Amino acid sequence: MDKEQLAIARLQDAARLSEHRYKKPLMVTYSGGKDSQVLVALAERAGINFEVVNSHTTADAPETVYFIREQFKAMEERGIKCSIVMPQYKDKPVSMWTLIPQKLMPPTRLVRYCCAVLKENTGRDRFIATGVRWAESTNRKKNRGTMEFSHRDKEKRIILMGDNDEKRQLFETCNLKGKMTVNPIVDWSDDDVWDYTHSEHLPINPLYCEGQKRVGCIGCPMAGRGGQTA
Repeated sequence: MDKEQLAIARLQDAARLSEHRYKKPLMVTYSGGKDSQVLVALAERAGINFEVVNSHTTADAPETVYFIREQFKAMEERGIKCSIVMPQYKDKPVSMWTLIPQKLMPPTRLVRYCCAVLKENTGRDRFIATGVRWAESTNRKKNRGTMEFSHRDKEKRIILMGDNDEKRQLFETCNLKGKMTVNPIVDWSDDDVWDYTHSEHLPINPLYCEGQKRVGCIGCPMAGRGGQTA
């Protein structure tokens, strides 16, 4: 099975489990980056029931914000439900710029509270699909899987590193409440993503055309010389 078909199969499995466990469609997360664009295209090709959600970080580049709006309009015209989630902290609306004074320090490589507050709360008690890939970092290679069950208790977390993982039955029959995640393109390289983008003529965030290798929050502490993180 090639990578496209394998990714589609993962999405179909996740969509089935989402409907069964949560009685809701699979939630596809969308950041406006290349991985998100490929993820949506694969979900459409998979023929599944899904919706698309963007976590508005309040720190994205203007080009990315405009690109997301354009893509959501196009998706909605194709019949895809899209929504933008605004961040909250302690049950109150927040932005990056009001969060920093509350934390008494800007985010750093070691203390990245920004992601936890501005992005990772989306999809709580839902089954979500992300564009996370092992090629992005050593940490993701070690700690992310094809499917994941998140839980506050580390002993109850489940991470499937392969499609025939021995934990598969445990994952599918788990009755605990929490967020489940599928990473359909987790084993794709950068070249795989760009090859698929070009072969399928997918829209591209204009920041890539300006030389950025990755797009995301302005001033992200994890960004290298190649640009913002995705």
